[in-house]
Amino acid sequence: MTSTTDGGPTSTWGPTFDPYDNTPELIPLRGAAQAGDWPAVQAYFAGLGSVDELATASGLLADIHGVENFLERAVAQSPGDPLPRTLLAGRYVCIGWDIRSGARAQHVSQHQFAEFHDWLRRAEQLLIEICAEHPSYAPAWTTRLTTARGLQLGQAEARRRYDRLCAHHPHHYRAQTQLLQQLCPKWGGSWEAAHGFARECAIAAPDGSNSGALVALAHIERWLDLKIGEDAAYMRGAAVRDDLRNAAQVSVLHPAHRTDWNSIGAHNAFAFAFSLGNHWADAAPHFAFLGDRASEFPWQYVPDMKSSFVKSRKAALEARGGGIR
Repeated sequence: MTSTTDGGPTSTWGPTFDPYDNTPELIPLRGAAQAGDWPAVQAYFAGLGSVDELATASGLLADIHGVENFLERAVAQSPGDPLPRTLLAGRYVCIGWDIRSGARAQHVSQHQFAEFHDWLRRAEQLLIEICAEHPSYAPAWTTRLTTARGLQLGQAEARRRYDRLCAHHPHHYRAQTQLLQQLCPKWGGSWEAAHGFARECAIAAPDGSNSGALVALAHIERWLDLKIGEDAAYMRGAAVRDDLRNAAQVSVLHPAHRTDWNSIGAHNAFAFAFSLGNHWADAAPHFAFLGDRASEFPWQYVPDMKSSFVKSRKAALEARGGGIR
């Protein structure tokens, strides 16, 4: 194991996209979930220190195959507890989205949509009850942003749900990333709305917040929507570069930034966006922080994400005059 010039971990075998490798504190949760040990899962969540950690842990647990079995038992045993119901709803959403796939709507069959919506309605039924009983419960509202999008409930309803959450937990990064997706044209929004929301979040958040990464995510979504040739030109433009620079400076590159479980994803968003535009010197500090800690999103958008990450990191650190040592 070696390091970049700024101390981010690197290795001779290349980057890892495994969130548990990148955030080892989450490994006990995976073990407990895979074992179907609800008391251990419950104790793990009880020990978390913030709603952001709760959101990260909830999202990862929802992606573990088979956890719905012990979560359904936990809900039956503790029907008044919002945690097992929220985790189960999150798992139902993942099951439904796996059936739908990540394809654009025109490539999803009617049968897939029917199954997808069925699972999301199951989740929504749980979440409606939780939010009525616990109106400040952040993970339930955050998951309801995903169900609103999948069930096509519209921009106004998604924004209403976000505002309900924001009243109790402003600058909640995972919720912001969910609403940003809703505001993109592919889900009935507009580029004006998406970029406007991203900049609004970056400006309103305290210095050093991860929220500035929404600016990068909005530009990445715009790049995805452009034709080949137009996409590269867009990301290379000075306006996009400067927008990314400003957002990075007030967020993960600000002296007030304190590394948390969302920092890796935020730095990856900036590293990816700057790399798309060949703004290598701007990408360098993000790669230096990351070392080998890659995230599947957004690198999944390019062929051979591991190779793309390595090549981009090399170009960035060489542009800075450093490199990996």
